[in-house]
Amino acid sequence: MRVVPCFIAMMVSLFSSALLAETATEIVRKSDLQMRGDSSYTEATMKIIRPTWTRTMSMKTWSKGMDLSLVLVTAPAKDKGSASLKRYREMWNWIPSIERVVKIAPSMLSQSWMGSDFTNDDLINQSSIVVDYRHQMVGKEVFDGDQTWVIDAIAKPNAPVVWNKVRLWISQSTYLQRKVEFYDEFDELVNTMKTYDVKMLGGRQLASRIEMLPADKPGNKTQIITHQAQFNFAVKDSFFSLSQMKALRD
Repeated sequence: MRVVPCFIAMMVSLFSSALLAETATEIVRKSDLQMRGDSSYTEATMKIIRPTWTRTMSMKTWSKGMDLSLVLVTAPAKDKGSASLKRYREMWNWIPSIERVVKIAPSMLSQSWMGSDFTNDDLINQSSIVVDYRHQMVGKEVFDGDQTWVIDAIAKPNAPVVWNKVRLWISQSTYLQRKVEFYDEFDELVNTMKTYDVKMLGGRQLASRIEMLPADKPGNKTQIITHQAQFNFAVKDSFFSLSQMKALRD
């Protein structure tokens, strides 16, 4: 007679877990859409901070959906015109000083972008946190005065991603990612991203300051300050091309 109650309890537990997983996935999906929209354009300053020096770059970024993105460096003079392009699963860098296009192999996704603490995957590829990972609710915490959901995103088997696990702190009010931890295949923390100064940019709330901090290099960090943004405008797929990458100017 005890079998039936136990079976019912097990089914309720499984059903509750399924609902929780579905909720976590939906939160991540809304967060991803909130930050990128159907298309986006931003103007930003990147500051690479080291214990003994600081380097600053200006850049413009375009994206369309999850498959097309283009980053153009507009300053300083020695880096001006450098660009990075993603089209679906392929990525390239344009180096104007030597007039050369370099294809980014999957093995290079974890490498630093322009000497910063952001990887090629962070800035160019932006592996889909929605499609390439499964999601699990961890709990709720306060970050920077913002009530957040804490969700673990675990890489699906054979997914073409850099990080084995990503832990996200997603705002319950804006759906913005307020904090993100990136873990390698050994479940060791590699980088932590924190976001601040949420304001209206391009008609939607956006964290205007992002900081990336490597776990094994105290005193190192990279900031991205977003000055302008636009979302959900018409842009052709052909804009995201090798010829456009080489032709872009400030």
